[in-house]
Amino acid sequence: MSQAASSCAVSESFCQVRRQSVALCEPLLVEDYGIQTMADVSPPKWHLAHTSWFYETFILAPYVSGYRPFNPHYHYLFNSYYQGVGKLFPRAQRGFLSRPSVAEIYRYRAHIDLHISELLTNLECHRDSLKIRTLIVLGLNHEQQHQELLMTDIKHILGSSPLFPAYVDNIALPAQNSPVALNWVKLPGGTVAIGHKGQGFCFDNESPRHKVLLNDFSLANRLVTNAEYRQFIDDGGYDQPLLWLSDGWSVVQQESWKAPLYWQQVDKAWQCFTLQGLKPLEPNEPVCHLSYFEADAYASWAGKRLPTEAEWEYAAAEEDLTQGNFLESGRFHPQPPSPGKRFMQLGGDVWEWTQSPYTAYPGYRKPEGAIGEYNGKFMCNQMVLRGGSCATPADHIRTSYRNFFYPQSRWQFMGLRLADDA
Repeated sequence: MSQAASSCAVSESFCQVRRQSVALCEPLLVEDYGIQTMADVSPPKWHLAHTSWFYETFILAPYVSGYRPFNPHYHYLFNSYYQGVGKLFPRAQRGFLSRPSVAEIYRYRAHIDLHISELLTNLECHRDSLKIRTLIVLGLNHEQQHQELLMTDIKHILGSSPLFPAYVDNIALPAQNSPVALNWVKLPGGTVAIGHKGQGFCFDNESPRHKVLLNDFSLANRLVTNAEYRQFIDDGGYDQPLLWLSDGWSVVQQESWKAPLYWQQVDKAWQCFTLQGLKPLEPNEPVCHLSYFEADAYASWAGKRLPTEAEWEYAAAEEDLTQGNFLESGRFHPQPPSPGKRFMQLGGDVWEWTQSPYTAYPGYRKPEGAIGEYNGKFMCNQMVLRGGSCATPADHIRTSYRNFFYPQSRWQFMGLRLADDA
């Protein structure tokens, strides 16, 4: 691909991604934009501003001669965790920012869009064209990550209201299928390669590609369902300390967990909050909004285990992950599996917890400068998830993609697939 064609493609992607972020906020009321329900949740207007801050800080300010920031105070207000570029506003206090207004943040986005578009128009004449294009592509993938965070944060904001308001109404959902039997797919061990193959974009934590020795193992053909997880609850799973990791049991006690996030019993019937409001629990849907601790406890109760990330990637190597239930479906909720494939739901629906800690691959070197803070400095005390969710943009996921969260986190669309030793 020529530089001109490549710049054209990047420009088209930039416009599409930026429009998508705005479209996801269209159902919101202006009162929704500034709410922060916990430290992990950011107000929607903060996401809109921070993704613009990224382009301004890492592209426009250093590479556009004479560029003037939209508002110099934004450099501090909308920095997330990049210590290398200056001080940052405390994460847990983002909901305190009544100003700038929502309207002002949209003007900020328009300002950034104009200047990035102008830069792309003349990019081939810039001496740092390759570096700039690479940073813009990183910014687009960064914004797609925030689109998913935006949806999960909106769900937490609305789900924290006793009114349980719907984000959208009357989404056309596919007919509920009959239950799909849980079967086991046996996979031979050996020396296998995992990590990004070097074609197309990837985050730095997906490389370098390297070899891993696997034993023979089996992987479930589908995700664990609500009905199956209810059996764990009914059997007293949340009251049996021997099923839980020590830190997990402490969280269960401290937080009084009795079910996944967003589940509640109404007149002895289970319901769950969705982005369409409060709905009866569908038994065949994948169980969702589980912490790593809950996923691991369920696997112990079932007499199985969680897969390693290497096992998951090896199993998914020949699968088309893009055909799953992703953000573009507009459902914003995991769906029951459709039978017919060896593995179902490897892409989309819910992120799948693995038993692998989030650490660097052999030979990993984080990028130089503040961009190196993107992934590398978080490689401690977190666990890896694979596969994407119903809030992930479909073209954002790939077999080597590594998501990671703390083991007590559960506000993301997280579930599990069982594994076993052969």
